[in-house]
Amino acid sequence: MPQHTLSVLVEDKPGVLARVAGLFSRRGFNIESLAVGPTELPEISRITIRVHVEGAALEQVTKQLNKLVNVIKIVELDPAASVQREILLVKVRSDLESRSHILETAQLFRAKVVDVSPESVTIEATGKVDKLQALMKVLEPFGIKELVKSGVVAVGRGPRSISDRALRAADRPA
Repeated sequence: MPQHTLSVLVEDKPGVLARVAGLFSRRGFNIESLAVGPTELPEISRITIRVHVEGAALEQVTKQLNKLVNVIKIVELDPAASVQREILLVKVRSDLESRSHILETAQLFRAKVVDVSPESVTIEATGKVDKLQALMKVLEPFGIKELVKSGVVAVGRGPRSISDRALRAADRPA
């Protein structure tokens, strides 16, 4: 099944995220990644959803999302025409022998060491999913004690903004 990344602008109100996620759940679609946060406009939030669905099913879900009162705009982001990133925090077992190898690995992946203790090193990495998976694979032999990834956040390339388009559409007389 193809992977799709949707950027959904919504009113920043309680319950909106639950209604959006519920729509996918009711259709039996597993959301692979979900990230929510404020936009440049205080009354609008952006939900970035990555899901594996067929094109016809995605179109149907998109139409149903558009019917939700608090949804302002939905755009499918083409990976080639957008910047998509995740953040990873990974705590790796570390003793004196392995620590230098772990630190070198972090440097190779342009990651940051954000915490060091006698038994572990915590690394922060940002990037595309492939890069983060490669980093985890290299760190696995050392022993991953704890791992957390954010959902994908994404924005279209170039000067255009979906919030600009959404606001212009909302300002048009009916």
